[in-house]
Amino acid sequence: MEILKEDLIAFIKNALHEDIREGDHTSNSTVPENAQGKARLLVKDNGIVAGVELAELIFKTVDPNLKVEVLIKDGEPIEYGQIVLYVEGNDRSILTAERLVLNCMQRMSGIATVTNEIVKKLEGTKCKVLDTRKTTPGFRLLEKWAVKIGGGVNHRFGLFDMILIKDNHVDYAGGIKNALFAAQKYLKDKNLDLPIEIEVRNLTELQEVLEVGGVVRIMLDNFDYEKTKEAIKIIDGRFPVESSGNINPQTVRAYADCGVDYVSMGYLTHSAKSLDLSLKAMK
Repeated sequence: MEILKEDLIAFIKNALHEDIREGDHTSNSTVPENAQGKARLLVKDNGIVAGVELAELIFKTVDPNLKVEVLIKDGEPIEYGQIVLYVEGNDRSILTAERLVLNCMQRMSGIATVTNEIVKKLEGTKCKVLDTRKTTPGFRLLEKWAVKIGGGVNHRFGLFDMILIKDNHVDYAGGIKNALFAAQKYLKDKNLDLPIEIEVRNLTELQEVLEVGGVVRIMLDNFDYEKTKEAIKIIDGRFPVESSGNINPQTVRAYADCGVDYVSMGYLTHSAKSLDLSLKAMK
């Protein structure tokens, strides 16, 4: 997934508008207009930091004259009491940017931390952890960026960049073969070059996929360990295999040991706890 600066700027401007509207009346009423100061971003938790690069962009979007000194970069481990960065310049500008910086960094750092924990559990296997579309509306770009920072791999970004045929698609289409043939015809008719992945719920559906082919990956949905191992033997290396469905930190290694290439985990984004960070004035 490519992180485009224009997408980040659009997100920042929208978020600032949501927060500021007619003005930051608290800062404007209590802090002199030209007052200058410095603040430090303090760590009050342990984990992996994410969102530092974004924080720099937020500060600069609020006020191009703000100076940011980064001490700890994205993806690096952090411990309680450390300082991630200093920001210096107009006091009002620092205060206006404060909450957006913290909201983003705390959420992103939590996701990066959880992802990194899963990556470590998968060490020694060929398996990689994928994120999902179980993300916060409007915040998906940053959540998926955090997964990458934590060492995970991004799945499709949205509905537009891949064909992922899931159980409801199969049922509405009238079966696995109908869904696959229809998707392949659609791509040909529309002259589109998109990968096709398909989800299977049992070994019968798996066999139908193998008969049709034309996919880049097969997703085993809610298979237990024994069924996963059986599916791996049947596929026999013909397609990459992804396990999905209620996979959590306690079960992820067992699925990797079954021989799958990927595990996809909504847990990375829907269950990550934000890390505690704080921006404190230095006077």
